[in-house]
Amino acid sequence: MYTETRMTAPAPNVVLDALLASPSPAPRLSEIGKVAEVGDGIAVVTGLQRALSEEVLQFSGGVQGIVLDVEPGRLGVVLLGPSDRIGVGDSVVRSHKVVGTKVGPGLLGRVVDALGAPRDGKGPINAQAVRPVEAEAPKILDREAITRPLATGIKAIDAAVPVGLGQRELIIGDRQTGKTSLAVDAIINQKNTDVICIYCAIGQRGDAVAKAIGAIRAGGMMERTIVIFAGDEDAAGLAYVAPYAAMTMATFFSDQSKDVLVVMDDLTHHARSYRELSLLLRRPPGREAFPGDIFYIHARLLERAGQFTKAAGGGSITVLPVVETQAENLSAYIPTNLISITDGQIYLSPRLVRKNQFPAVDLGVSVSRVGGKAQSRAFRAVAGNLRVMLSQFEELEDFARFGTRLDDETRARLTRGAAVRSALRQAERDPMPAIEQLAVLVAAIDGKLDGLSDLQSSQVMTRLRAAAAKDLGDIAKRISQDAPLSDDDRSRMVALGEQARKAEGGS
Repeated sequence: MYTETRMTAPAPNVVLDALLASPSPAPRLSEIGKVAEVGDGIAVVTGLQRALSEEVLQFSGGVQGIVLDVEPGRLGVVLLGPSDRIGVGDSVVRSHKVVGTKVGPGLLGRVVDALGAPRDGKGPINAQAVRPVEAEAPKILDREAITRPLATGIKAIDAAVPVGLGQRELIIGDRQTGKTSLAVDAIINQKNTDVICIYCAIGQRGDAVAKAIGAIRAGGMMERTIVIFAGDEDAAGLAYVAPYAAMTMATFFSDQSKDVLVVMDDLTHHARSYRELSLLLRRPPGREAFPGDIFYIHARLLERAGQFTKAAGGGSITVLPVVETQAENLSAYIPTNLISITDGQIYLSPRLVRKNQFPAVDLGVSVSRVGGKAQSRAFRAVAGNLRVMLSQFEELEDFARFGTRLDDETRARLTRGAAVRSALRQAERDPMPAIEQLAVLVAAIDGKLDGLSDLQSSQVMTRLRAAAAKDLGDIAKRISQDAPLSDDDRSRMVALGEQARKAEGGS
């Protein structure tokens, strides 16, 4: 026999008595500010006396902003969204958080904005965490000497202006000299390495960024690359935050003992965005109307790069910031600032562009203050002759323009210099392995390209590259182990150059 047991609900007065007996919740204070002024990319907020610098504020229209100026009774706020969604009198509340961006492996292969939100239409991002975009630079004791090379696959750079893992190497030049192309080729060349790449496009046109993304995808590097896009049509605040977000994403990977390459294209637009925001916030202008702390914002950004000790993660962050000059003026304000902050510069000359010399790397102005210590011994043996030969050739070339009669030795040096300069030419999106670079350069220095037309020189170099990849595998293996080039190695490269010249029909 079964008996049915029914659960009876407690009487209402029992529940009420229990609630009255429990401690009351603590009062929750919330500050609500008001928008006093709004402009193109900025807002002035009143009523938030306790707001902190770099804190994120939430506007009633759904837009976020960062506190940049803290003054009595007034906050200068940089907007991270369209200003037309904000009006005077709108309410503003504090978030009690600093601005952060998403980090983690889930961002690899994606196109995101400065806050880590997707911009490629591929759905939400599985981020591992959100980290502040601002962070202290690693201390001196957390850094190690830069001793490992970063191969870019570009002959003129790997041989004469080498870049090491953890270095900050500036790419500088006028418009349309190939700055972005150089940086993208460096990213593509990491296909056979373990380097993670971050391409940060600041203030660029959408079609130019789409072209760069297409090149990275075609080069097989998109799966290990994060693209951060803050376009010229986006809020200036996003352009200001973007490079700091890129460094935060890079730090996440370097903390896991990984090597990261960050391209910032370009910091000229970043400086202009910061100047625009500062002038709208009525900060005192300085030289070229830039605010007084323009050097500091770039210094604190680039100081976060380096080669780190095992205790600090063991990884490295290599930065290739890009800056644009006007009329070859290297002494302008932003270029001189960045030259003094970085560890060297790769200068792309319009003069070489007019001579159809691509990449247009001017070895007389370009310098690497660190990379020589990280350069392999094979490249180091070739680089010295290369720089001296080209320097002497350019002086003779300028002298020969006066129509002076030249002796046979001078004419021979002019011919050899022209051949070596021709050997430094390289097609876009065609990074070269080290053994192919060395074979071409050694053959050119030895005179195997002398007297050839541009077309003949290109065809001989193509044959030589194929022969080097096929026949010099043992030398390539020794080069990867940082072994020097022996006399026999050089002789084999010169012999291949002679064969390639004869196959082309050269004498």
